[in-house]
Amino acid sequence: MPHFFISAKLWIMDKNFLIKLTQNLYRLTLLFPKKEPLRYKMRELADDILAENGSPRTLEYLGVLDGFFEVVKTQNWVANQDILNLQAEYSKIDGELKAQPSLFADSPQPLPDRQSKILSFLRENGRVQVWQVKQILPEVTKRTLRRDFDRLLDQGVIERIGERNDTSYQIKVSES
Repeated sequence: MPHFFISAKLWIMDKNFLIKLTQNLYRLTLLFPKKEPLRYKMRELADDILAENGSPRTLEYLGVLDGFFEVVKTQNWVANQDILNLQAEYSKIDGELKAQPSLFADSPQPLPDRQSKILSFLRENGRVQVWQVKQILPEVTKRTLRRDFDRLLDQGVIERIGERNDTSYQIKVSES
């Protein structure tokens, strides 16, 4: 049974439970065909759920993961009961999150320190790419930095310019 607690208006899942759940998903997906995209997409979502630990984005990740479970059930790669068991565990998290709607109200949340540093860097430099921010935050992975940029994009604070390797970000200019 997962353990949940609320601390300073933040819903937090027991880290050990999430790690065990992520490990179980990795074990299950080992049985998928090696080049099957769902193998890696499901693992990435499990990693995101572990990394987000109860943030509002977790609900989005859980919904996508649940859809993937439904697809996997039709493929006969693994026993349906194994899929159902794992899906039920992730559904418990989803249910607990949805039972705490006040935690996800649209009230402005303070930016994490890392995102504040990113914004400061953007203000100083105008337009930047992820690799440039990686140089000032070497302890943070590019994947985590991209998540930070995605959050800032979702909040409407910054805007993305370009695509793929040409992607850069800048402070969003308000339209008056």
